[in-house]
Amino acid sequence: MGPVVVTDVPRAAPGQIDELAGFGVATVHEALGRTGFLGPRHRPLHRGPRIAGSAVTALCWPGDNLMIHAAVEQCQAGDVLVVTTTSPCTDGLFGELLATSLKSRGVRGVVLDTGVRDVAELAELGFPVWSRAVSAQGTVKATAGAVNVPVVVGGQTIRPGDVIVADDDGVLCVPRGDVSRGVAASKARLAKEEQSRAAFRAGELGLDRYSLREKLAGLGVRYLTAEDYAREQA
Repeated sequence: MGPVVVTDVPRAAPGQIDELAGFGVATVHEALGRTGFLGPRHRPLHRGPRIAGSAVTALCWPGDNLMIHAAVEQCQAGDVLVVTTTSPCTDGLFGELLATSLKSRGVRGVVLDTGVRDVAELAELGFPVWSRAVSAQGTVKATAGAVNVPVVVGGQTIRPGDVIVADDDGVLCVPRGDVSRGVAASKARLAKEEQSRAAFRAGELGLDRYSLREKLAGLGVRYLTAEDYAREQA
């Protein structure tokens, strides 16, 4: 496929996107069967933000951020920009000036399969970034790539319009067709967790609530006194 910019990306319902943001990465990930997580390499530049938004994707060449500039035009309020490269690159493809442009368009954050720069300025701006690296290495604007095509980040295929959920626990991709299911499953999981939380506050152990004693016994785990253990080790 040659260089291309796709302009009419379908997006999920804004209300459901906001609900996913409220649930957070860990809850939605578990609710959907532990799928869509981009892995531990994509970390928040600053702690605290919890966002979700429709993915706008930018496929760049290493050391070249031309297509990020092209992608900014395609971003709408509530979107999350996802940037990757044709081969591994940790150069600082994104910084404060691009963040300023995205923030003015109502973009909620950016996920970089590359590096980021201008850390202090981004903190002052309050623009959420998740990236694989921090790097002052600059870039050029010389090679055409693509905007709003499917990309692979962290082993996950991200299609334009999929929902990106990101917080201190990392980044999750929810396929657009799974958003409604993700909302319903996350609500059910939170309700179940609240019941467990109340039980733990009352002193119940996870061993009993989750019937883990039987599992331990089935796996051959024995309970020994310190004296019995020492005797067996002698």
